[in-house]
Amino acid sequence: MQNLLTPMPRLTTLTLFGIRNGHLRWGLAQMGTSRPYLKDVPGLLFYKLLGSGHGKGFSIKPNFRRYGLLCTWESEEAAENFLHRSDLMQTYRHHSNEIWTVRLLPYQSHGLWDDHEPFSPLLDEKYTDGPIAVLTRASINWRALPSFWRFVPQASKALDTAEGLLCSIGLGELPLIRQATFSVWESAEAMKQYAYKHPMHQEVMRRTRAEKWYSEELFARFKPVSSEGTWHGTDPLRAILALHPKL
Repeated sequence: MQNLLTPMPRLTTLTLFGIRNGHLRWGLAQMGTSRPYLKDVPGLLFYKLLGSGHGKGFSIKPNFRRYGLLCTWESEEAAENFLHRSDLMQTYRHHSNEIWTVRLLPYQSHGLWDDHEPFSPLLDEKYTDGPIAVLTRASINWRALPSFWRFVPQASKALDTAEGLLCSIGLGELPLIRQATFSVWESAEAMKQYAYKHPMHQEVMRRTRAEKWYSEELFARFKPVSSEGTWHGTDPLRAILALHPKL
């Protein structure tokens, strides 16, 4: 039972929308037209409308068929009301051929997103086993753009063969300069094997610091607690969440 003196961990949801053929212009327009509605959603504390790229990580090539909505919530009830009863989600369902939502609770978070710490407070418990979700987000310095885009796509491509990767997508608020990657791994060990031992990823981390690629960055790890809907025709977390019923 949650200690009454301990703040509840910040419930986070990421929803991915697969836009129907013939509705691509509508999907692109939502990056701007959905904002006034989202500002008035009860219990919504922080949100980001996100475009996506091709592939599993940072990408210079946009994907106009896939969009994301990242939210943090005051309560589970507020998230449930929005995701299943709001007019905006009903509209998205009409224009989408699939929708996938993962609910997350934060293990840890370092850095800022538009001067906010969106994923605090954190879980009291520490990671022990099971799947783990990772979000990396950065605003890229203009002067670093050539170097960033010369090296990062190669590291992102390595995700195609990463062992233990359940799903991954490159997301962004603005093309080229405000980028994020969301991924879910079978375990923290699998994630660390890629992050800290893959040669290209190590080189990217070294250059990030040495060349000051980012003007703002955030790194967060989450506990996936539920998954619903489909992404590329399947629920990528259904099987592994069934193996970890305590999540």
